[in-house]
Amino acid sequence: MTLLRLHKYLAQCGVASRRKAETLIAAGRVQVDGQVVSEQGCMVNPESQRITCDGRVVRPMAKLVYILLNKPKGYVTTTHDPQGRPTILTLLPPMRERLFPVGRLDLDTEGALLVTNDGAFAHRVLHPSFHSEKTYEAVVRGAPDAAALQRLACGIVLDDGPTAPCSVKMLTAPSATHSRVRIVLHEGRKRQVKRMLAAIGHPVVSLRRTAYGRLRLDGLVVGKYRFLTADELEKFFL
Repeated sequence: MTLLRLHKYLAQCGVASRRKAETLIAAGRVQVDGQVVSEQGCMVNPESQRITCDGRVVRPMAKLVYILLNKPKGYVTTTHDPQGRPTILTLLPPMRERLFPVGRLDLDTEGALLVTNDGAFAHRVLHPSFHSEKTYEAVVRGAPDAAALQRLACGIVLDDGPTAPCSVKMLTAPSATHSRVRIVLHEGRKRQVKRMLAAIGHPVVSLRRTAYGRLRLDGLVVGKYRFLTADELEKFFL
């Protein structure tokens, strides 16, 4: 049994500072198991008692979790799949927090995938206005020439509208059958990289996301994950 002073518990749950919590208690705005508590030294067991402030149940603040996963092929980027296919959450340890993927990677695409329970963070990563870069490496059929790569870099018209300018670079000497291309996007439309490369006549054979901005896999094995550091989060949008 874990007992806490009531004002400390209120502060831990983000209701108010400890001093302000004492004021709320003194004002009779806090109840424990339906009874108003006004004494400051009250001890409570949050695991077994119902604590409310102004009629609202007080619960601990959710712990914010940020994970970088090197997604393998064959896993769907959802929290549940009606078809019974393995989801990316099966690659992570059991956690109390309700995690969700930030964006998507196709079933046959592997690489960097962020998983979190922070909706505000996910919005900033996905929204083009925050200019969060996403880097992909694609193996394509044939060898795009300089003109084709320039078309991609300047923006190409797809069925859902023109793409924004992006960075494109050939990573290998072009061969007659396949070549490797790096594309850095600020957008995140459905199957965008595959559609862009197909539009210039070089369909994708395999695709891998290697980075979000400065956040790179750096030796993280396919199928493995790691928690982001405070420093990585602080510098993510710089």
